[in-house]
Amino acid sequence: MSEDTIWKPHVTVACVIEQDGRYLVVEEYVNDEPMLNQPAGHVEEGENPLQAAIRETLEETGWDIELMSLLGIYRWVHPDKQETFFRFTFIARALQQRLNARLDHGIIGPLWLTEDEIQARHAQLRSPMILQSIREYKSGISYPLSVLRDMA
Repeated sequence: MSEDTIWKPHVTVACVIEQDGRYLVVEEYVNDEPMLNQPAGHVEEGENPLQAAIRETLEETGWDIELMSLLGIYRWVHPDKQETFFRFTFIARALQQRLNARLDHGIIGPLWLTEDEIQARHAQLRSPMILQSIREYKSGISYPLSVLRDMA
């Protein structure tokens, strides 16, 4: 990277949402291939990570959620693009699904899958953070949402 190039990592959010042993995931097209991801996306200008997580989950799954805690902040470098992502991953609770919700372009739809079903589709996972965050959620890792401060 040259001296006058400014490094701009992606700031993203994701949610681990478990209900009755199943996890809410999103099936979506990435480069015309069906992939699996947690409800996730970029933080937009003017919003904080909590607002982004609620918005992205609704836009990708049609589900209203309640954020319960912060699972972790992950750094991941995309192996092909060499782009860096900082991902705030939250633990959330599903409240209700809006049956007529309009989902983002490229979204096939939401699925509720067990960890084994997600593992079986490993080749379709958008990133290694999906299974890593499920494992950490199951281990009991959790931080209060109050660790995030909004100074805006």
